[in-house]
Amino acid sequence: MILANKAILPVLWTLFPDHPNLLPASFSSDTFAGAAHARKPFFSREGANVSLTFADGQVISEAGRYGEEGFVYQGFASLPRFGDRYATLGSWVVGDESVGLCVREERQPITRNTSFFLPHYFTKNTRS
Repeated sequence: MILANKAILPVLWTLFPDHPNLLPASFSSDTFAGAAHARKPFFSREGANVSLTFADGQVISEAGRYGEEGFVYQGFASLPRFGDRYATLGSWVVGDESVGLCVREERQPITRNTSFFLPHYFTKNTRS
């Protein structure tokens, strides 16, 4: 369950500051005052209750039923955009093995449960 809890993000940032695979993260919004950032509930799914604050002060957000448990704040990294859609990748790991990958696309920068979704699963190569 700890991997599904976004509260791990500031902990990872504290343990591995400036790691190339991490974005700055904090439990305090003050960390990102005046800078683009995301606000994410500790527990949420598919963009629910996520908000993005851009450097110019514009905010976009998604509604949902999460957030009572608290929020983390994370530096903003723009998703790649292909045509009129933003794309994100998600991975599924079971134990120590990668077992799948999904591509999610949306017309706005926060993906959600109604986004275009394409799952892929991995199988072991049994050839010798």
